[in-house]
Amino acid sequence: MKYCGVINRYKKYLPVSKKTPIITINEGNTPLIFANKVSAVLGKKFRVYLKYEGLNPTGSFKDRGMTMAISKAVESKSAAVICASTGNTSASAAAFSARSDLKCIVVLPEGAIAMGKLAQAMIHNARVIAIKGNFDDALDIVKDISENYPVTMVNSINPYRIEGQKTASFEIADYFGDAPHFHSLPVGNAGNITAYWKGYKEYYSYRKISRLPQMLGFQASGAAPIVKGYPIKKPETIATAIRIGNPASWQKAIEAKEESEGLIGMVTDNQILAAYKFLAKEEGVFCEPASAASIAGLFKLNKSGYFSRVKGKEIIITCTLTGHGLKDPKIAISCIKPPPVVPAKTRAVVKAAGI
Repeated sequence: MKYCGVINRYKKYLPVSKKTPIITINEGNTPLIFANKVSAVLGKKFRVYLKYEGLNPTGSFKDRGMTMAISKAVESKSAAVICASTGNTSASAAAFSARSDLKCIVVLPEGAIAMGKLAQAMIHNARVIAIKGNFDDALDIVKDISENYPVTMVNSINPYRIEGQKTASFEIADYFGDAPHFHSLPVGNAGNITAYWKGYKEYYSYRKISRLPQMLGFQASGAAPIVKGYPIKKPETIATAIRIGNPASWQKAIEAKEESEGLIGMVTDNQILAAYKFLAKEEGVFCEPASAASIAGLFKLNKSGYFSRVKGKEIIITCTLTGHGLKDPKIAISCIKPPPVVPAKTRAVVKAAGI
């Protein structure tokens, strides 16, 4: 069967009608990769799978929500869309807007966006405006503009974004024939944990799955307002995608944690980088730093003995890797030694290679 994007695949579970023009770049349908080395760290009965959202068309999970948000914006005859972004939202909004002939306006914090993401927004012809402030300042401005001008906001406050993003939990459940026991993911603006939990609950209500997973969300310690219980005025972390001090979906994230009997914790930048390098070196999977928070969180919980209480012969854990590593190549390069430079001689290369 020909694959034509998440709206076509899961139309019966989404708020679309025959009048909705489907704007798609064949997003979704991303792989679940068995993480043998990560599983081994947790123990024999654990099977950890990576939901690699970096293989979406613009390289992040944002495409799932954006196909819905842009489709509904076109349906409502919007002339333009606007978003605040730390990078991935802007890239996705710009790409889908280009495909639908919508004007796209991006407001972002000056100097706080990875170059790979900025390049995407600009090459797709978005009107990019940098402000002297952080993401939360940008989001406040975008809210104000969307409320007072004929422009549709496509941040995750837009309910259609959440509707599209929930399809990732459908794909996971369809793959296993049930929900995983645990689902781990990074938490920034908290739209993703909100969307996954919504999707799992809906599938459960339709009796497509027999259980609900425990949701495990992880913020960076320098940008952990939900964990600390108050907004962070100047969030700091190398994981730019989750460098957010006042999440738009804060309350929904808490609901997901409480309803699923899960948790929202935090990990340090060093723990994120260690997990980031572990995935690349041991699993052959290159993700952006924020994505690795889901793995760093698992390692932290395992070290604390959190999983020792879990009963069962086989425990399935899914981890969302939100974006591709090429989104932020600067971090990757800073983590490794530069390659040696040797004479253009076979013997010199053999020696340097350690053959």
